[in-house]
Amino acid sequence: MTTQPHTKTFTPSRPIWCAGCGDFAVKGVLEKSLQNMGVAPHNLMLLAGIGCSGTIQNNIECYGYHALHGRVLPAAIGAKLANPDLTVVAAGGDGDGYAIGAGHLVHTFKSNPSITYIVMNNSNYGLTKGQASPTSPTGYRDNAEEGMDAIMLGLSLPSTTFLARGFSGNPEQLEKLMDAALEHTGSGKGFAFLEVLSPCVTYYDTHRDWRARVYNLDEDEGFDPSNRTLAFGRVLELREEGRIPIGRIYKGEHASLESLIVNRDELPPAQQKIGKNGHGKHYEKFIKSYLG
Repeated sequence: MTTQPHTKTFTPSRPIWCAGCGDFAVKGVLEKSLQNMGVAPHNLMLLAGIGCSGTIQNNIECYGYHALHGRVLPAAIGAKLANPDLTVVAAGGDGDGYAIGAGHLVHTFKSNPSITYIVMNNSNYGLTKGQASPTSPTGYRDNAEEGMDAIMLGLSLPSTTFLARGFSGNPEQLEKLMDAALEHTGSGKGFAFLEVLSPCVTYYDTHRDWRARVYNLDEDEGFDPSNRTLAFGRVLELREEGRIPIGRIYKGEHASLESLIVNRDELPPAQQKIGKNGHGKHYEKFIKSYLG
């Protein structure tokens, strides 16, 4: 009788979010979608930014990584290029992703790597007691700026392939969007951007306001998510009416980053055999080149 090898792994911790936080719904839907799509924990790399939402990788069975503030996307792209077979999901909040991380978001829209990015948008910096964030509306805590719309930013860049927005108060639709995002990246079609309206019940409770203002484009028979021009115009029109569009807002086609730069004739870095056997003579030659 042989004993099966046992690998000890960590036990996911309980979330530390406030009772009623929208991030609970995001976590629950993500776990269900991973199950729906057959993504096993050992094939999942979940990276998170700084903020309340940035602890999500502690609460899910996966390979987890807590990135530097605003740097979750370049770290996630690096993981995907190092091992294209992994399902790579990046997560964070609107402060982390749209302020210090804004430059990385633009370049990720442009390069189109096959990773999923979930932004839990609560329109404030909840971790540091509610300061105005890039998506806060004019007037919130004397904020003088117009709130940013990341979906419109994505629509303005011709290489984007998946843009969607969900609402934590509508988990059924959010699950469909999450499934679609994972399917998009799992098929190597490029970057799946999913913003989730996730109210902060402690410092800026927008739950009732957002529930009244969301407009479900998935139920709009006249809306065509494959038409970028139509999508941009409709999102702008709804914004001017004070509505918040949710649903699958855009889907298109563009070569993914890894399809352009990864050499499939060679093993990716994470799958290289790096033991001494077979490489010893190369290591010795390398060392001698320095020692003379």
